[in-house]
Amino acid sequence: MILTGLSQESARFQAISAMAGVGFTTKESEAVINHPARRRIISILMLTGNIGIPAVVATLVVSLLSVAQAEDWWWPVLVLVGGLSLLMFLGRSRFMKKHLNKWLAWGLRKITHLDARDYVSLLQLQNGYAVTEMIVEDGDWLDQKSLREAALSREGLLVLGIQFQDGTYSGAPRAADTIHAGDTLILYGRIERLRELDQRGATSGETAHQQAVEEYASMAIIRNAPLAE
Repeated sequence: MILTGLSQESARFQAISAMAGVGFTTKESEAVINHPARRRIISILMLTGNIGIPAVVATLVVSLLSVAQAEDWWWPVLVLVGGLSLLMFLGRSRFMKKHLNKWLAWGLRKITHLDARDYVSLLQLQNGYAVTEMIVEDGDWLDQKSLREAALSREGLLVLGIQFQDGTYSGAPRAADTIHAGDTLILYGRIERLRELDQRGATSGETAHQQAVEEYASMAIIRNAPLAE
């Protein structure tokens, strides 16, 4: 689901909904249904969930009842706990995700003509970077500022798009575009900087902005510094 362009949070939510057989009528669900590759993936997950989950639960119950009657009950329990721990470790492994995404991309190319890409790796989201939505509120430092005045690029942040309060969307924002309370910004940058910007108020905003600019400039100097001989 991520390879088709969904965010990690949306992809996880839709996959869990399909596996559990729970339906939600939302804009995200409509985006899944209207997308041929996502629709096929969801269909597979729904079938797998309806067949696999009851089978797993039944097998687990029978196994636990058999273990409870055995003398060496601790050994099967130890194997079960070890297997679950191994699955959790593999599920969180970046190495496994990287190679799994390659296999999934190959599979998507077989079932659809879409150009599936690993957007997480493409945007380096795993190295402290993220794409996030930020709603501008009254009293925020960004309220009533144009993108030129905000100069977020000097902090190392990129504005990928703006969802204006009137419902219009700008996928290629201009420097003259003004941000107002109620607008939603699509931002890309370091996670800690995005969090700080979301909490930045109007009173201390300029000071925080200058500190962020200086910090980003110092990081650029360090990256471009020649290696010591």
